[in-house]
Amino acid sequence: MLNVVIFGPPGAGKGTQSKKIIEKYGLKHISTGDLLRNEIASGSELGERIKAKIDKGKLISDEIITDILVNEIDKMGKDIPGIIFDGFPRTLNQAEMLYNLLEERGMEVKVMIDLEVDEEELIKRLLYRAKVAGRSDDTIDVIKKRLKVYHKKTEPVIDFYKKKGKFRKIDGSGSIDEIFARIDKVLSELLQ
Repeated sequence: MLNVVIFGPPGAGKGTQSKKIIEKYGLKHISTGDLLRNEIASGSELGERIKAKIDKGKLISDEIITDILVNEIDKMGKDIPGIIFDGFPRTLNQAEMLYNLLEERGMEVKVMIDLEVDEEELIKRLLYRAKVAGRSDDTIDVIKKRLKVYHKKTEPVIDFYKKKGKFRKIDGSGSIDEIFARIDKVLSELLQ
């Protein structure tokens, strides 16, 4: 089973590259961002609390993320080619939790792909996304705060996957197809 964690700062292209990976490899997709936005769209009390945190550039608690994630993984079953985790894990605690959660189900993360993009390019991409997609969390102040939170809280996740021998760094600059070609090379080697 090809379980992939796609990683990188906000605006690195995780969602875009996830779609290309899913298209080629038939993986199921878990985007914590999409799951959280769906909860917000539902208008639930939980959705309101999530929205308030996201609008301020804060991370959602591990408990909320875990509950949503466990539910999603168990709905998929085991007869799937794999899962791509987009935007998760974001903290060391979440990485350990995902490791244990998958191990309990006889699964593992095969690779963590880290999309590396220059910060100036990230800000340009996010401001463009704000215009095109109307994302309320893509203002310059929130972007800078999210990048700071990313560097502080999520980069330790890289060390977790390095120690497990699952880490692969990918240059996240260039065209969508150029970036995907780099990812595809890593994934196809893993499947040999």
